[in-house]
Amino acid sequence: QVQLVESGGGLVQAGGSLRLSCAAASGRTFSRPTMGWFRQAPGKEREFVATINSWSGGTIYYADSVKGRFTISRDNAKNTVYLQMNSLKPEDTAIYYCAAGAGVPTATRGYDYWGQGTQVTVSS
Repeated sequence: QVQLVESGGGLVQAGGSLRLSCAAASGRTFSRPTMGWFRQAPGKEREFVATINSWSGGTIYYADSVKGRFTISRDNAKNTVYLQMNSLKPEDTAIYYCAAGAGVPTATRGYDYWGQGTQVTVSS
């Protein structure tokens, strides 16, 4: 069992930046090759944001809505994955979840471990 803990959420004005972090609890190593970030806004389904795979040379995918603004990275030595979010927009407001898995990297069904989520609010 891998427990994931997100941090770094908060309130920011449109155009601002935030950096989210996701660490394996108690220093445990990630046991899944794929780490992803998803988000869920009120009344909407959880949606894919970004993913990075450590077993395929760091293959990265982004949702079209965040491409060019968000950057995902991974530090395996620290068992931590990051999401740098720049040029934030009000529509980025959501709870952001970190996940670990070995399946389809852009779908929620591809992940079997999830963090508790961190709130990101972007004011206009």
